[in-house]
Amino acid sequence: QVQLVESGGGLVQAGGSLRLSCAASRSTFSNHDMAWFRQAPGKGREFVAFIRWSDSSTYYADSAKARFTIARDNAKNTVYLHMNNLKPEDTAAYLCAATNNVVVLTTASNYKYWGQGTQVTVSS
Repeated sequence: QVQLVESGGGLVQAGGSLRLSCAASRSTFSNHDMAWFRQAPGKGREFVAFIRWSDSSTYYADSAKARFTIARDNAKNTVYLHMNNLKPEDTAAYLCAATNNVVVLTTASNYKYWGQGTQVTVSS
């Protein structure tokens, strides 16, 4: 069982930056593709960013391109989401997800393991 724990959320002004972290509980983290999703109140989970375990290749939602960067440290079993130039519409709970059998990397149902989320609030 892979457990994921997110941290790093908070309240920030528009234009500010945050770095989210997702720590995995097991060394099998190195065999799992990882992603960040976000969920605003009353909405479904929205794909943000993805990183592959084998070569660290990445993929981003259009809303995240040029502002967010996903990275992983396999030695620390941790994946990061660096967020710059934050906007009020980025306000959401950010969730870390993991899978070892991704089919459609932007679809939440393809991910087996989920963290509890960390709240990001961007004020205007």
